[in-house]
Amino acid sequence: MANDSFIKTREKPGHVFGPVPSRRLGRSLGVDLVPLKTCTYDCIYCQLGRTTDLTIERREWFPLEEILEDLRDRLESRPDWITLSGSGEPTLYSRMGELISRIRSMTDIPVAVLTNGSLLWQEDVQKQLLDAHLVIPSLDAGDQRMFTAVNRPHSSISFDLMVDGLTAFREVYSGQLWLEAFILSGYTALHHQAMKIAERACSIRPDRVQLNTVSRPPAEDCAAGVDHSRLQKIASLFSPPAEVIAESRGIHGASDFSVTRDTVLDLLRRRPCTLEDIAEGLGIHVNEAAKYVEDLLKSDLVEHVRMKGNVCFRSL
Repeated sequence: MANDSFIKTREKPGHVFGPVPSRRLGRSLGVDLVPLKTCTYDCIYCQLGRTTDLTIERREWFPLEEILEDLRDRLESRPDWITLSGSGEPTLYSRMGELISRIRSMTDIPVAVLTNGSLLWQEDVQKQLLDAHLVIPSLDAGDQRMFTAVNRPHSSISFDLMVDGLTAFREVYSGQLWLEAFILSGYTALHHQAMKIAERACSIRPDRVQLNTVSRPPAEDCAAGVDHSRLQKIASLFSPPAEVIAESRGIHGASDFSVTRDTVLDLLRRRPCTLEDIAEGLGIHVNEAAKYVEDLLKSDLVEHVRMKGNVCFRSL
């Protein structure tokens, strides 16, 4: 009966999750603005799996007041950032501008937007992001062929349209713009492909360029990660050199928020994790993380997958 009750309460997860450890932003309080895997891309490397709703339709996917209420209830956790990201492409949320404005009126915690950048060619999207403290769009390819292979975009989004949008946004946005490039073995790790990304990044003029790679089970088996030494070499192709983003380690020295099985499941709904990821991300001992995961496995709420010799757990 207890398990049935728990499952029932998790049928409709809230819009706010965390704080969770972020490789760039410390303790990040995430805000989901669209249903799981509602996106403009179907990236082969996505840790959340295949896109189930490939769309460019912008609308109020969830009521704005409902999102703000969820967020208001979690502000006491005092995260370093409030991050609009989550389970799909956040700029598909049509009231993004109002949301950012309302968040800034209720707290001094800075707002970041993690976006694939695919809709920045739309002036409305540009305007709605202007009040964010930080915007981190993606640039995962240097030409149309690689863009199609890696990002698998909606048919209405071409590579040139996407890049033009990034460039146009840089012209009107006065906040911090960090560009993320996801490097894949056999794809963008090839020297000539990495050079194309570096050249495009230079024309966009971001404040930073950050290199990322596969660290958790991707949507497609063909999406393989790149080792740290290779990423460092690729970083040197950028001017100034790009940053290599390492896995989060040691962000929390001690648990500063209450952890329950519910908390662990929330984390695994957002991204697959090893036991060490769960322990360090939530500030608990690895044995405590194992206890929660074992309970979730018995309840058929999570499963385990193996990647590069590591066992990761993800929600079902």
